[in-house]
Amino acid sequence: MSDTKTITTVAGLQMSGVNLVHGDGESTVVALADVSLTVEPGEFVAVVGPSGSGKSSLLAVAGGLTRPDTGRVWVGDTDLAVVPSRRLTELRRTQIGFVFQSGNLLPALSAVDQLRLPLALGPVAEPRNPMKLLADVGMTHRAHHRPNKLSGGERQRIGIARALMTRPRLLLVDEPTAALDRSRSQEVVALLAQETHEHGVATVMVTHDHDVLHHCDKVYRMMDGRLDVAID
Repeated sequence: MSDTKTITTVAGLQMSGVNLVHGDGESTVVALADVSLTVEPGEFVAVVGPSGSGKSSLLAVAGGLTRPDTGRVWVGDTDLAVVPSRRLTELRRTQIGFVFQSGNLLPALSAVDQLRLPLALGPVAEPRNPMKLLADVGMTHRAHHRPNKLSGGERQRIGIARALMTRPRLLLVDEPTAALDRSRSQEVVALLAQETHEHGVATVMVTHDHDVLHHCDKVYRMMDGRLDVAID
């Protein structure tokens, strides 16, 4: 039985009228144009679109890595536009989980030590149990293996588990299937959906892989920095 957390009634992510421009003068690029998005706890949202459409900028702003030029962003009940930098760093560590394209694991650490790493960086109110979380993602048999002994799909599973260690409100996932074959891609995104729904995480996944979209609750399309309505 997994250590399920009660779902909060506060939205996991709210973005309202967000604008972001890179460069200036003739080199100006509109990364985000009047983007508004709400993702509820336990909701799995995908964002699709061509390269350069603004998907990476969306994740960067949602995760507090980049401040928007205008607009507001809330993670839970925290407004990222006004929170001090030190508090923002703490928020990213404890309330926002990031999953990268290749798992982004540290080569010297075993799978279970990858999960313990977020807890070593500072106090966490209610951390998940590393071995229980490895069991949830089907990786207990690899607990003491380093990344070079893991397959691409296994590294992604460990990356997902590590992102969930602090019980984040928000999970941001960047192209999790980019380096995986079709079978592993389905497994990884099904796992993301399962963890999202069971633990009440608001999850935003950027992907080019339309074959995995059936696992998602909503799908949005980005084009030229604009986020369109959900597509079927």
